[in-house]
Amino acid sequence: MTDSQPAGSPAPSPVTLEVWCELQCPDCHSALDDVRALRAAYGERLDIVLRHFPLEKHKHAFAAAQAAEEAVAQGQGWPYAEAVLARTAELTGRGEALLLDVARELSLDVEEFEVALIDGRHILIVDADQAEGKAIGVTGTPTYVIGGERLDGGKSQEGLRERITEIADRLLAHPA
Repeated sequence: MTDSQPAGSPAPSPVTLEVWCELQCPDCHSALDDVRALRAAYGERLDIVLRHFPLEKHKHAFAAAQAAEEAVAQGQGWPYAEAVLARTAELTGRGEALLLDVARELSLDVEEFEVALIDGRHILIVDADQAEGKAIGVTGTPTYVIGGERLDGGKSQEGLRERITEIADRLLAHPA
């Protein structure tokens, strides 16, 4: 999921950070501080792309991923994902009702969210992300991929922002 490059914008940034995430995951909520700090430090030089990796242990994760894609379709992907991640515990208890409340709070078209969750229009995107994640060895969330290197944040976030910064700086200094 990315809505950072609107139509007609300049070419994508030279460095992409993929964040394999699950919107019901407390560790992904904790990782938001790192993502925000990286976004602030690099601005448009670092394209941060959220990739969906819903885990079976979280009952509402797959629906949350689909809802996030509907938010992308409505131009509010990152704000929606961040708002849901801020309420992971509430998502566990409330499920789809929370997903619709977040859409309402962001002034998105809630009826389209309801229809999208029923008709499954975004399932292929979520399934493709999950399949690609499995293919590259993602087993938990958050997992980061930058410059072809996979960094597992599900065990610990300790030192990951620094490692991502090292790789981003190297890639920006010597673009491919």
